Amino acid sequence: MATQFRKTKSEERILAAAAELFYAHGLRGVGVDQVIAASGVSKSTLYAHFRTKEELVAAYLRRTDDSWTAQLRAAAERAGDDPAERLVGLFDALTDAFDRHGFFGCPFVSAAVEAELDSEARAVTVRHTRRRQEWLAELSRQAGAGDPDGLARGIGLLVDGALASGRLLQDRAVVSAAKSAARVLVAGHV
Repeated sequence: MATQFRKTKSEERILAAAAELFYAHGLRGVGVDQVIAASGVSKSTLYAHFRTKEELVAAYLRRTDDSWTAQLRAAAERAGDDPAERLVGLFDALTDAFDRHGFFGCPFVSAAVEAELDSEARAVTVRHTRRRQEWLAELSRQAGAGDPDGLARGIGLLVDGALASGRLLQDRAVVSAAKSAARVLVAGHV
């Protein structure tokens, strides 16, 4: 039992250090030795949990997927019971992210740019995007959109665009602009 606790604690330290480094410097900009140094674990401990850097990257992205999806859903729920308002309210998660640590962009867009097309990192990124789009389409259906898939695509593009522009411009005003555009988009579909 104590071994499992240490293993879990070490794995958490590795993933936390990797997340901070990968988010700030990109997947290719971070070596395994940097993750080892930042997490305070030995090389053998890191490799006991993650046999390759690709496994570590995929685990980081899966964890980020769960966390980011939860943040988007929580922001949407804070907007109230109306699904149309939730589609707009989810943009508050982007503002929250910016206020927490500035914009380093979307980890999934960064991974898609850096990862090989046949990599696990790319597969996790595609799953994240599909999962997000399914949720947005469901919200769009609940809101009564005539073309729920079209509305979901538009909202998804606004989210991705705000994250990319936020990274480029380092200006949280892009989130406000994306949220305003989402409000107009939703009104046009519902």
